[in-house]
Amino acid sequence: MRSGITRRWVRGSLLFTVLLVLLVEGMFLYSSTRSYYNSVQQSMVRRFSSINGQLKMYTGDTSQKTAANRSLALRRMVEQFSDKDKYEFMLLDSDGGVIASSSGTGADGIVVQDDFEKAENAPDGVGIALYRTAGGEPVMAVCALVPYAAEDVAAMRLVTSLSLIQDQLKRVFLVSLLVCVAILGFTVASGLYFIRSIVVPLGQVERTAAGIARGELDVRLPVTGDERDEVDRLRGTINRMAEGLEETEKMKNEFISSVSHELRTPLTSIRGWVETLRNLDDPTDENYRKGLEIINNETARLYNMVEELLDFSRLQNGRLRMECHPLDLVAELTDAVLFCEARIQREGLLLSYTEPEEMIPVYADPDRLRQVFINILDNAIKYSAPGGRITVKIWQGEYKAFIEIIDQGRGIPPEDLENVKTKFYKGSNSVRGSGIGLALVDSIMTALDGTLDLRSTLGRGTVVTLGLPIYRR
Repeated sequence: MRSGITRRWVRGSLLFTVLLVLLVEGMFLYSSTRSYYNSVQQSMVRRFSSINGQLKMYTGDTSQKTAANRSLALRRMVEQFSDKDKYEFMLLDSDGGVIASSSGTGADGIVVQDDFEKAENAPDGVGIALYRTAGGEPVMAVCALVPYAAEDVAAMRLVTSLSLIQDQLKRVFLVSLLVCVAILGFTVASGLYFIRSIVVPLGQVERTAAGIARGELDVRLPVTGDERDEVDRLRGTINRMAEGLEETEKMKNEFISSVSHELRTPLTSIRGWVETLRNLDDPTDENYRKGLEIINNETARLYNMVEELLDFSRLQNGRLRMECHPLDLVAELTDAVLFCEARIQREGLLLSYTEPEEMIPVYADPDRLRQVFINILDNAIKYSAPGGRITVKIWQGEYKAFIEIIDQGRGIPPEDLENVKTKFYKGSNSVRGSGIGLALVDSIMTALDGTLDLRSTLGRGTVVTLGLPIYRR
């Protein structure tokens, strides 16, 4: 993970920052170089402008005399040039040859005439050339044509060394390079700190998630409770997921144990009575009839339990099809009550149910609806003591029809009430069963756009309220 995030950071942010810094550095150095060179160039051009201004004042009796005076004046300027330490001042003839020089020497060391040729072709009569002398010294030569007739003097040239400027540019380059290195160093340090602050916690989350995937559901991540920290919120989510999985795994294991026990009990009973019946030769024997009845009842209980498990599995996987059509809710409820009435009487319970005269239309699957009613009535019977009353009510509201099944049984503890509709959950006050009856009922009611509400008081009984939308054509 670390290498992956670091690699993406290097390819992305860091590479972009490096390229940006290099671009800015290059633009800065280019701008600095141009600025220095332009400053030197403008300084020499201004000197030429001053000289041309002085030449304009020189006149004579004739044009020839005027030209001679200007030539003489230029030669004196060369001889008396005060900035010999900065510039070499030269006068050039029409061929670009050196007539006079402020150093008293010729054009030794000046190896090109690019400046003079550019001046001849330039609209303003100024030419500039950068090159190195024969000794390797970098120089700038600026040549300007003389705008007035001055006998044999055709152009002026100023030559200056660029060594000092290049030294300054080197210092500027070093300073800017140090600044770039500092920026990149800060970027790398801050980036690595950021990556470390993300990668380390994510690595911890990854290891914990891997442990959960291996079945280590008791592992937890440390949390600070800072809601502004995305990583901390992720830790909390992982912890809640682990807690949920641990609870689900616990309920699943309890469910498997419970179902195994529930299946073993009737199977043991069936097996025992089968052995008994094999030893009975007289079909009229009372034990023969009793054994067949018990086998039949236990087989039916096994069948119902297996069907309940299969239905729940299909419903959870989306493979349980609902074949809905308009039907009379009153008729369906009455059939379920009549189906359970005999059992209610055998258990010594009282039944209170009055069938409404008017039908209540709903849109539902009759088989699944009957399954819901019988499942809830079965719970009411199992959790009621002899002499208790089971009350069934049905009425129609404005938009929904409601069925209420009330028992006077042992009730549901408050700590179990919120979880009894959860799959695999068996409360502390539960009796035999698969533990998925109410979960299946809740799933069916949800699929029918209905509702399931539970109210219970420990020791006094439970009220189950079902709601279904009224069917309107």
